[in-house]
Amino acid sequence: MSPDASPIPAEPVPAPTAACSTCGVYRAARLRKLGVSVGQWDHVVALAGNPNTGKSTVFNALTGLRQHTGNWPGKTVVRAEGAFEYAGKRYKLVDLPGTYSLLSTSVDEQVARDFILFGQPDVTVVVVDATRLERNLNLTLQVLEITPRAVLCVNLMDEARRAGLQVDDRQLARDLGVPVVPTSARRGEGLPVLLEAIAGVAAGELVVRPHRLSAEPPALRSAVRELVARLQAAFPGLPNARWVALRLLGGDEHIIEALRRGELADLQAAAPSAVSDPSRQDLESRTIPA
Repeated sequence: MSPDASPIPAEPVPAPTAACSTCGVYRAARLRKLGVSVGQWDHVVALAGNPNTGKSTVFNALTGLRQHTGNWPGKTVVRAEGAFEYAGKRYKLVDLPGTYSLLSTSVDEQVARDFILFGQPDVTVVVVDATRLERNLNLTLQVLEITPRAVLCVNLMDEARRAGLQVDDRQLARDLGVPVVPTSARRGEGLPVLLEAIAGVAAGELVVRPHRLSAEPPALRSAVRELVARLQAAFPGLPNARWVALRLLGGDEHIIEALRRGELADLQAAAPSAVSDPSRQDLESRTIPA
């Protein structure tokens, strides 16, 4: 262009349209990985799942390959946390220990169960292996008994396809009553949709009606009703008193001991503090290999 030539005016960039919200590229562009630079956050997201489901890969993909690690208070179980920003909201992501159930038969299960129940995260993302859904859904149903604010992440879809398996995510979502998102986290596949689902549940924009046991067996019904009333009277604000009552009747030693010692309220108070202090001296940043 000669010095005397008039510059070509730049064309205005069009504003995002309604169609953009369904575009994976647009959704991914709204993600900002914060690593361990959390500061203040708008929502807390728990990441639960069986071991070897690619849970850490999902964590790394959302937070930028960094975790804030240390021990859960009073436990030897490693705690990992990080953060991301999506659509202008900041999320703290807590990677819970990999467990097969929440029945508190091990320290890992106890830590995961207590955080989901007493910590009351805004969203619990359950990561399952698409090639082993039958085994993984046991934990999913237990999580849904505790909290309705859940998203199911069906990971390792690439392996499922190689094995000739198909997952009907729409039917699964109808059956479970929560959003279901197929992903292959190591390829980045499905993560934009997962972010959208997390944001929707956290903001209350997605209606969730999780599948739960519709009614207790007749022999338990009156006992559960009476125990729930007593728990609510003794511990006002106790989250999901019905689930706690069922665990007491089921002989959960951890819950029974906490009740016997008058520490049930302490469990509720302790769970959120596990992620509320980013300046703890026993934490360090490290990368968890995918």
